[in-house]
Amino acid sequence: MTVSNPVTGPAPDGAPAPGTDSGHLDISRRRLLGTVGAAGAAGLVIGAAGGAGIATAVSKDGTAVPGAGGSRALASVGATEVGFHGRHQPGITTPLQSRGHLVAFDLVPGAGRREAAALLRRWSATARTLMAGEAPPEDTGIALDAGPSSLTVTFGFGRTFFDRTGLAARRPAQLDPLPAFSSDAVDPKRSEGDLWVQIGADDALVAFHALRAIQKDAGDAARVRWQMNGFNRSAGATARPMTARNLMGQVDGTNNPKTTDPDFDRRIFVPIGATGAQDWMAGGSYAVVRRIRMLLDDWEGLAREKQEQVIGRRKADGAPLSGGSETTPLDLDKLGPDGKPVIPGNAHARISAPEQNGGAAMLRRPFSFHDGIGADGAPDAGLLFICWQADPLRGFVPVQRKLDRGDALSPFIRHESSGLYAVPGGAAEGEYVGQRLLES
Repeated sequence: MTVSNPVTGPAPDGAPAPGTDSGHLDISRRRLLGTVGAAGAAGLVIGAAGGAGIATAVSKDGTAVPGAGGSRALASVGATEVGFHGRHQPGITTPLQSRGHLVAFDLVPGAGRREAAALLRRWSATARTLMAGEAPPEDTGIALDAGPSSLTVTFGFGRTFFDRTGLAARRPAQLDPLPAFSSDAVDPKRSEGDLWVQIGADDALVAFHALRAIQKDAGDAARVRWQMNGFNRSAGATARPMTARNLMGQVDGTNNPKTTDPDFDRRIFVPIGATGAQDWMAGGSYAVVRRIRMLLDDWEGLAREKQEQVIGRRKADGAPLSGGSETTPLDLDKLGPDGKPVIPGNAHARISAPEQNGGAAMLRRPFSFHDGIGADGAPDAGLLFICWQADPLRGFVPVQRKLDRGDALSPFIRHESSGLYAVPGGAAEGEYVGQRLLES
């Protein structure tokens, strides 16, 4: 686990500008209660308020439709929409959502490249529809009356996908298996997979709706290998926007690369215009996914001062022990009155700092999880760690190797599952995700 920061910066490629018109009032999650029976209802107008689009039902003459809730606008949380198309897939630089689902699939025996292409075509169409706040054919109705709620659906390919589809020659070297780490207690049944899907949304029903639709679309082509559920703090839960906290109570997200950094794209995305075996990955990224259980009973038994020494930051505000505010750079050379480093040599923040790892950086975008209480009374809870990089051998691997050799946090966490996935660039209009690989 690496302390990280929610991404800040410009809206992701393809995100719609406030003020666009949806153009129809179809069978849709955007439709508000009471609008169907209103005479003359013609569409939804998307306005702007609080930085997000607001949907309001209107009649042909432009007046608000009367009726049960008909004149009410969606709350800004529900109205926020992320575009499906763009240079990069959504869900990478999209700000953290409050709900998430991760799911891996294996192609069924006998399914190959043709079946995989048809599946990605279905999945892409469904993702595009749901992210626009609309309902797919034969909808379950789970998320009726809700807006897009920042929904994103992101697709990736595991190492074995290329063998099953006869595309082993196009498999990137970056998908070579991750090395084993001493802190691993990895369950193979909850790891890897031919296909990986990340779903995020700011509404739990919208997120589950997408998960259910993706599962149904898999049909006879693929079967679920594993599935995990996560959450983050909800938008508006604090008096002002703040970096999230993890289940250890630590501010978790201070030292992430930002989209405004001049080298952000180079570190996180495969270059646009990539050639050779990786041409289909142009604009894509590699995702490392780890289920990291937190041993919370042990952690909570530590005094706050000891917890801060383990992390290297103050618990109250996330500031480094060397002083300043949350965003103040670590002063790794600062000594205390006892002549020892103020930030201990084995502190998590010190060991994971890019300057301590040859500049290695990754974009961390996690969800917390809680899957119940065990027979021993301990919570099965922790972090669904997801990190993005142009090359995991230059991002995740060197940092994790160093953490594995002496991170003070290691006794309080356990890596229980692992996956590595090639996430291709975003689909252009008229394309489906992975088309440049599957139809090349």
